[in-house]
Amino acid sequence: MPPWVGPIILRLSGEHRLGALGKARIRSFAPIADRRARVLILGSMPGRASLAAGQYYAHKQNGFWRIVCGLLEIDPLSPYRKRVQALKAARIAVWDVLHSCVRRGSLDTMIENDSEIANDFRAFFRSHRAITHVYFNGAKAEASFRRHVLPEIAVGLRYTRLPSTSPANASVPWRRKLAAWRAVLQSEEQA
Repeated sequence: MPPWVGPIILRLSGEHRLGALGKARIRSFAPIADRRARVLILGSMPGRASLAAGQYYAHKQNGFWRIVCGLLEIDPLSPYRKRVQALKAARIAVWDVLHSCVRRGSLDTMIENDSEIANDFRAFFRSHRAITHVYFNGAKAEASFRRHVLPEIAVGLRYTRLPSTSPANASVPWRRKLAAWRAVLQSEEQA
């Protein structure tokens, strides 16, 4: 059984409630992927809104779905299930670099680097052999991948960091983000 199968969110109750600093070990989701995927988009770790909803990029101000749905020409307000189907049909996989970490709040800058545990990318790439390009949704995803994953895998892929879709990355204009993210589709068209 793949290591990403299992409990997605650490339930905080009793002695496992948030401590005085509001920190707890959190866990990411299973990937959105099928075996035909050619592109992998990696985030770092789902934020609070995503963890609560059990969905990738659930924060209403996160631009991920608006960008991706615009590129795939589907309604960004369509049900989550339909957006996931559209990603799979476009042969795009989505996952997070980190399996778990300790973080206060939702910001990547609040992740305790020494607490980071990466997802099992060896198993993932063995199961998804058609992937040729990995895109990082922001700097933290790239840094964590290069720190924890890249030294452990021997897979010849192309890697590109894209501007983060997080609302915390408001300094990058929307049009620049959209233009950069077009590379995801161009990568698929060239494959």
